Amino acid sequence: MEKGWVMAVIAAAAALSMSGGVDARHGYEDVKVVHFDGKVLCQDCSKGWNEWMQGQPIKGAKVAVTCLDSRRRAVCHTSDTTDDKGAFDVVVSKFVYGKAVQPKDCTVRLVSSPDPTCNVMTDFGGGKCGVRPHHPSVVHRGMLKYTLGPFYFTSPSCDEPETPPRHYEDDDD
Repeated sequence: MEKGWVMAVIAAAAALSMSGGVDARHGYEDVKVVHFDGKVLCQDCSKGWNEWMQGQPIKGAKVAVTCLDSRRRAVCHTSDTTDDKGAFDVVVSKFVYGKAVQPKDCTVRLVSSPDPTCNVMTDFGGGKCGVRPHHPSVVHRGMLKYTLGPFYFTSPSCDEPETPPRHYEDDDD
């Protein structure tokens, strides 16, 4: 009996893989907007490890999404500010000037923090350089959502200054 059950599962998996798998984009053609959501947190290096890793939500932080067309020109740029829990939800129209916006051609990045004690962007989570979405977190009945981050800011006292490499000259004295 167990062999039959295992064989049925293997056969079903093979059938799915031959048919292209579970089509996560089913209903994608009905999508009119794409959501990019996540959180923005503050990492304070003066705190203990657990508090530093968890981070505190930043209210009013700005996050932006820029989408490019097939010729690598910006066709869409929009932003959102975070709520009390540090959450953002940037909504991008699926069609700009009659052409479909491809989420894989969009970049989500940090813009600013209103908190003067935590306003230095970090790349912990990719917020400073920007992140491109890969796999949607929700594809359901016309809803397409990508969850990114969390993105982090830190305090000026925690920021490591960028210093040029030191070059030592040989002393001939």
